[in-house]
Amino acid sequence: MTTNESLFIGGEWTASASTATISVHSSSTGRLLGTTVSADRSDVDRAVTAARAAFDDPVGWSAWPPHERAAALERFADALEKRSDQIARTVSEQNGMPISVSSQIEGRFPAAMLRYYAGLVTVGPMESSRPGLLGGTTHVRREPAGVVAAIAPWNFPQALAAQKYAPALAAGCTVVLKPSPETVLDTAVVAEAAVEAELPRGVLNVVPAGADVSAYLVGHRGVDMVAFTGSTAIGRQIAELCGPLIRPVVLELGGRSAAVILDDADLDLSRVGEALFGAMLINNGQTCFLSNRVLAPRTRYDEVVSTLAAFANSLAVGEALDPATQIGPLVSERHRNRVESAIEKGIDDGARLVAGGVRPAGLDDGWFLQPTVLADVDNSWYVAREDVFGPVITVTPYDSEEQAIILANDSDYGLAGSVWTADPQRGLSVARRIRTGSVGINGYLPDLGAPFGGVKHSGIGRELGPDGLATYQRSKSIFQL
Repeated sequence: MTTNESLFIGGEWTASASTATISVHSSSTGRLLGTTVSADRSDVDRAVTAARAAFDDPVGWSAWPPHERAAALERFADALEKRSDQIARTVSEQNGMPISVSSQIEGRFPAAMLRYYAGLVTVGPMESSRPGLLGGTTHVRREPAGVVAAIAPWNFPQALAAQKYAPALAAGCTVVLKPSPETVLDTAVVAEAAVEAELPRGVLNVVPAGADVSAYLVGHRGVDMVAFTGSTAIGRQIAELCGPLIRPVVLELGGRSAAVILDDADLDLSRVGEALFGAMLINNGQTCFLSNRVLAPRTRYDEVVSTLAAFANSLAVGEALDPATQIGPLVSERHRNRVESAIEKGIDDGARLVAGGVRPAGLDDGWFLQPTVLADVDNSWYVAREDVFGPVITVTPYDSEEQAIILANDSDYGLAGSVWTADPQRGLSVARRIRTGSVGINGYLPDLGAPFGGVKHSGIGRELGPDGLATYQRSKSIFQL
């Protein structure tokens, strides 16, 4: 068990006056993994003050030439790569992510993001000049947004934190990172890497905390913008706090994305099983972009249902650290109860349970749940409209391609989606008509160099790619007459 009684503020480990702690338990066994101090408001004040000082320093981080910031980010990436195995294992123990997944995503993504933005920030000029339409010259500068409150979720704690701090730091911002209480132990590894990389004091600060202190951070007068990934309910609260402050906010929120299976789709699991897993169930269904609201053509409906049932039943359920595990436990008992409640409500509404829906035998200590498929689901039902955030696939029939698109768009969410077809051009045509932030064709794999984000209740703003860097920059025009 690990115990951390200090906080990473101002580039060093420092004691907190807080007596509150956060306890983290293994999702596979329920045992206590460790505890850490829970930051209080005075800790947030110190973290924001340190970030503010580092940003406002006239020769500090925000004023460094891009190539110097890039060199520091490369060192940070090197330090994280040394710790990739430790990071992956720590994340998997906490939130149940299969180690085969966390090794690839949580262990590698942060360093890849740092290197990507280190390269990107040195390519384009930070200032350009153009002739003024009314005469003279206009100089347009791209300047860092300031102090960023970055709030990361528990499902991909390292990847989604890096999705914020990597472009923010590259832009010249300073960051106060607030991890989720369910996954705080891995952030200590990030802090150690920042020290090894010799990031300047105050450039990156970490304040583990609960909801009240998080709200205090969001509304802190020393913060210039907020970046949040998490539930739509919490995102709405953050937006309500930032609105009166006229504070920029980036929100990547929930989803209930549609998988539109067209009538010519290849359903041979030997060929498409891996793609289905990545698009519908990766990380035990605890992934915002999953297309687990399946829309199936009525002409092949029974085939789709039986294929998905066979697919779900074939997956290996087990402890997160077992390399053979494909579906690990859910993050907590409370979350499993919530997912089970959604399944029960779907069945009560009239859904037909064709796979899963139960806790697996022999795995009684952790928070396990068999991957579940519910057929004959009406698109208006709770289980089709709400972000269940677990290993639950629903199947809804449609009669025409036009109806499939209408059903796909009939959602409060709009984060992702997928189209499955043997005709790439037909897939593109359907994808272009789905109102969502991103769509995959015959699979789903986010491109780290392309914008990612949602519409409707799935959020505002974009992360990843050049758009992700621009999120943390502000344009200034200088008119030279």
